[in-house]
Formats: sequence, C-alpha cells, structure tokens
Amino acid sequence: MSNDTILTRDITATVIPAGDTVTLTAGTAAHVMQTLGGSVTVRTDRGLFRITRENADALQGFDVAKLAETKPAATGEFSEEAVWAAMKTCFDPEIPVNIVDLGLVYDLSVEKTPTGGHEVEVKMTLTAQGCGMGPVIAEDARSKIAALPTVESAKVHIVWDPIWTPQMISDAGRKALGLE
Repeated sequence: MSNDTILTRDITATVIPAGDTVTLTAGTAAHVMQTLGGSVTVRTDRGLFRITRENADALQGFDVAKLAETKPAATGEFSEEAVWAAMKTCFDPEIPVNIVDLGLVYDLSVEKTPTGGHEVEVKMTLTAQGCGMGPVIAEDARSKIAALPTVESAKVHIVWDPIWTPQMISDAGRKALGLE
C-alpha cells in the first residue's frame, strides 16, 4: 500500500500542532506520515492531523495492525524501568522519536502508597512552548503509566524549565533522526 489513502467515514482528529479537535469528512484524501505510539499522523489539504487507533480503520486500505499495541500488559511486577518503557511508547506526532529519547522527560518520581501501590509523577516539556499538542502528549503518557500494574495514581506535568534544546536528544534519538 502507498502512503496515500482516503477516509471512508467521518472521524474526529486532532489538529497538529494546535491540539484542537476537528471532524475530517469521508472522502478526504490523506497521506500517512507516521504510525508511532498507537496513532497515525496524516497530512491532508487542510494540514497535519493525529488520528487515534480507534479511528484508523477509516483510512482506506490502511492496515490497523501496523499500529502496535502501546498499552503495557496489566501483568507482571511494577518497576521504574516499566514506567520508562511505557513513556517510550509515546511520540510527538510530528517527530518519529519517543518522548524519552527526545529528551522531553525531565523527572520521574515514584512513591509507594499505604496500600502497597504506586503514585507516579512525571515532569516533561515540549519541543516548543506554543505547541497545542502538549496536553495530548502528556495524557498519552499519563494513561500508559496509569495502565501499569499497581499504579494507583499517575500525573504528568508540563514544565518549561529548563527550556528544551536539541542537545537533549539521546544518542538513540539522534540516530533515529539521522543526526549522527
């Protein structure tokens, strides 16, 4: 299949980078840009949009199986490594590198609860302060962390200090972006 497709039904999508929700109508021509983190980024004549896994079947000829399941299994032991792994399944819809390797995650705090569960708090930033996708990306990370075993509370805060710079990208991220 080529990356060009059309929508077979009306769907809700998120405008990139504004973060607004809009309806894309059946018959809209779309070019698939990336399929990372469980969503699809498409370009149409109206701009760039993020389409959720639940609506990806509206892309004619698109193989929804390409969207790897990004929710962690609800079995196994909780660990800080599992939190980092969950965050590595979250992507900026414009950049094909996860938020960890982009250097967007500044702090991870894990506390035991009185019931033996875990409260997780993350501080992250964005590549640009005006990006309306921030709440979408933060909620993606929060929901994936919350799905981990024994997580009773997950919060993701967007912070601006320090301001993100491209030097914060990991070696793996640089390689993925062709910067090495």
